[in-house]
Amino acid sequence: MTRIAAVCGVLPPHRYRQGELAAGLAVLRGGSGDERALSERFFAGAGVESRRLAFPLECYGGFDGFGQANDAWLEAASELALRAAESVLAAAGMAAEQVDAVVSTTVTGIAVPSLEARIASRLGLREDVRRVPLFGLGCAGGAGGLAVVDDLLTGRHSAGAALLLATELCSLTLQRTDTSPANLLATALFGDGAGALLAVGDEHPAATAAAGPTVVATRSRLYPGTERLLGWQVGDSGFGILLGPELPELVRLHVGEEVASFLAAHDLKPGDVGSWVCHPGGPRVLEVLGEELGLSERALAPSRESLARCGNLSSASVLHILRDVIDQGPPPGSFGLMLALGPGFASELVLLRW
Repeated sequence: MTRIAAVCGVLPPHRYRQGELAAGLAVLRGGSGDERALSERFFAGAGVESRRLAFPLECYGGFDGFGQANDAWLEAASELALRAAESVLAAAGMAAEQVDAVVSTTVTGIAVPSLEARIASRLGLREDVRRVPLFGLGCAGGAGGLAVVDDLLTGRHSAGAALLLATELCSLTLQRTDTSPANLLATALFGDGAGALLAVGDEHPAATAAAGPTVVATRSRLYPGTERLLGWQVGDSGFGILLGPELPELVRLHVGEEVASFLAAHDLKPGDVGSWVCHPGGPRVLEVLGEELGLSERALAPSRESLARCGNLSSASVLHILRDVIDQGPPPGSFGLMLALGPGFASELVLLRW
């Protein structure tokens, strides 16, 4: 089995309280009094207390079009990804040249060559490192990326080590002229951050000493007919959010049954899972997950606390939450479940065991 050796989360330096962001973005956006009032309601109900931005808030009015925003994303995302990678390697006590594969995921900017290639020499990765860049999994990218890491380490790299990087600068997708409810909600929820995870195969010398959980199983699921409910509408101004109001009901319709089926395949029920690493898609999504799975407030506390502390970090959120759960010290032998939802509409599930 794949063993997780270390997990780290990093955030950019510019921290703002939710009220500061609401006021500052209202000035950037302009708009009518009704639009400002609606925006303020979304900000107040998002479950977010503070967020980090890649740049000072006053810089965002100066990004003229998608090209400038993406150039800024390339600069800041490369530095944040490097910080995350260096942090997790240090935590695991491993040198970069010992990494055999690197999986990187993002959905908030476009980089060709991809982010892991841009930082490879600075980080010290080998020239023959196996690279797997992922784009388009959105908020499911952290869990989906871990599933890819598991595939690599249970296949050709069973004696190897793999690095997962999730880097998201959601602020640089800001659409100042879009006053739709979907965009106002997204502006109230998403923050900037990166996460990194280092894992080893079961034949790696460090496998028995690694303090993190093992990956027991993974499952990816696409739900047909939902392609237009969550994702990007790409235009001249960049990434415009697609966020259907029916998303919580889709979670109610599909995800509870999916989780129950996945766990049943391993003779488990939701009540047998001691640690929940749920992507914080928003307060309503977490509420529906809790209702459908019969979860206590304690089970969802790591997700709600992460949302409050730094907002929805898209693919990076589950790595921040997993780090927090590991720090709590789950009992040996207990199970954990990582669950994330993304464009498609899709779910990614990872069963863990400590």
